[in-house]
Amino acid sequence: MAGRIVVLGAGESGVGAAVLARKEGFEVFVSDMSAIKPHYRDELVRRGIEFEEGRHTEELVLNADEVIKSPGIPNDAPMIVKLRERGISIISEIEFAGRYTTSKMICITGSNGKTTTTSLIYHIFKMAGMNVGLAGNIGNSLALQVAEDPHEYYVIELSSFQLDNMYDFKADIAILMNITPDHLDRYGYEMQNYVDAKMRVIRNQTENDAFVFWNDDPIIQRELKKYGITARLYPFAEAKAAGLAAYVEDEKVWFNTPESFNMEQESLALTGRHNLYNSMAAGISAGIAGIRKDTIRKALQTFKGVEHRLERVARVGGVDYINDSKATNVNSCWYALQSMPVKCVLILGGKDKGNDYNEIADLVREKCCGLVYLGLHNEKLHGFFDSFGLPVADVQSMKDAVGAAAGMAQKGQIVLLSPCCASFDLFKSYEDRGDQFKACVRAL
Repeated sequence: MAGRIVVLGAGESGVGAAVLARKEGFEVFVSDMSAIKPHYRDELVRRGIEFEEGRHTEELVLNADEVIKSPGIPNDAPMIVKLRERGISIISEIEFAGRYTTSKMICITGSNGKTTTTSLIYHIFKMAGMNVGLAGNIGNSLALQVAEDPHEYYVIELSSFQLDNMYDFKADIAILMNITPDHLDRYGYEMQNYVDAKMRVIRNQTENDAFVFWNDDPIIQRELKKYGITARLYPFAEAKAAGLAAYVEDEKVWFNTPESFNMEQESLALTGRHNLYNSMAAGISAGIAGIRKDTIRKALQTFKGVEHRLERVARVGGVDYINDSKATNVNSCWYALQSMPVKCVLILGGKDKGNDYNEIADLVREKCCGLVYLGLHNEKLHGFFDSFGLPVADVQSMKDAVGAAAGMAQKGQIVLLSPCCASFDLFKSYEDRGDQFKACVRAL
């Protein structure tokens, strides 16, 4: 046997890691503090992989040669502390999978826009006929694909939590969309700790690799000075400037690498400033990978968008309802509000992650005609927004939230679910929150 691997967490990444570890000859044990979802439990049983649920049994975990940790488990969890005290290596599923493949890795991170950008890059690669897999925060487990469905390229969305436990893994193309405050509750409420995690996306890159980033992000610009980056740099920005790989001029998006081409900004499938950045990052990355400009152009014109991200649900009584449940931080909500063409009723709230609402204060005053606070603990929202003089409702279910918003909105206006917060106080996930929103809207 190659040694004992213990996998903590039996979700998509954990079960995939267990399958790959078993294939590579390790003794494997999976442990989850919660109940394992039936389809993951069935997968472990079918493959004869030992597991436990509802507990972490110390003698079965602390004898590991290496531990693969689910990104959802915080670093201060008691079992993680005990593993560290014993000097047992703790890695992510992505780190583990990277050991067993030589495929090209296109890795996307950022506080906002990473899911759309990841999905858009995957769309371009598929349209180009490339042998490509989708992994990380979306798609199937990277480890499972490496074990049983290998691809020449992988397009991987990486959260800061996944990056935390990556050490030798290398991105052939690293994409950093932006860095704004998020998940500060997981980083000791120290912004620099979160920034350091995001910057790990360029770890181990060489002069043969590429780093694509938003040139106007002040935090990225500050951090670039700290690193002796050898990778080729591909910055993008809205305004034309020297050295940019993509920019906008005369209502056209211009791409400079490696094939120069342009396309009408209006022809992009995705609208809004944030999606302009997503489209530029995706187009640059596809060009670096050798995809022809005609394919890139066509793909950027045909992409359908991502569920729960500024997703139009329905028009009811002349009011448009938009599902932006994926906006789990304040900066995501800023982008959503900034793209609103008319007055809107904003539904926000949930599990606060150390949010500073000052970032959206001016946009709320300018764009909003009502606020609906959706959460178990809305005191912080009341304290910040009630003085704005807008109609306010306090609710603890999606049905009540949609009902209150419908009562506030007038014909020609928008109801926007863009919560600024995590979903876990009232919902299973942001997907569950968005699905409930859509169901309640369609029931109006």
